Amino acid sequence: MDVRGERECKACGTRWSYFETGSVECPECGSLRSVGVGERSKHTDGDATLDLSAAQRAAADGDLRGALDPAVDACREYCQSRGFVAAGDLLDIDDTYLAAQELKRAAVLLGDALRVDEAEERYVLALLRGAPDGDRPAPGDVPASLRAVRGLAYAAAVDAYRSDVRAYCDGDVPSPEGGLLERLREHGKRVRALDGEVDPANAERLVEAARAVGDALRGDDSGVERARTHLDALDRV
Repeated sequence: MDVRGERECKACGTRWSYFETGSVECPECGSLRSVGVGERSKHTDGDATLDLSAAQRAAADGDLRGALDPAVDACREYCQSRGFVAAGDLLDIDDTYLAAQELKRAAVLLGDALRVDEAEERYVLALLRGAPDGDRPAPGDVPASLRAVRGLAYAAAVDAYRSDVRAYCDGDVPSPEGGLLERLREHGKRVRALDGEVDPANAERLVEAARAVGDALRGDDSGVERARTHLDALDRV
């Protein structure tokens, strides 16, 4: 959406950056009576941090099951508030967002499971520890039972990114990036049709292709070729 990046409080006159706070509440006096001023810019990203402290405390106490519900809630709230256009600039798909999308799904899956094996527990604990700092497990560390979780999480992340790229381009993505976005869409559909059961290395390629498209739109001359390389590799799977 197009928003004015600066707000002015009608109660006390304080001005602040909406892009930094994501709030219409005056940081000085708390009044909700404010107006937007200045030029409009595209902005889809919220002022969000991934707070997994409640889940981390439960896990530290040895209660993995008790950590799962707060992890789901925190990741869902974070992912819903995130976007990839900030003050008119196109952002990247960051690792914290990817980890949150994955942890949300892994926690739901294990919460419904009758038992959680050692590999699954280690993996979810690694996500819990690392997600806020963008530290996510490598593709080779994904347990077989959680491959679908990663596949679906990364397909969802790429789909959200595609949507924001179109918003960034006012719905008219230039060539050749537009064609690459369409290929990303088709590969995302394929991952969902397989219920996420894809090689984690290929889920990673899907993300890297999306990142390369973003790089190209930001002026990186190598972005288009890198995106094509990743997508061509997926075409051969």
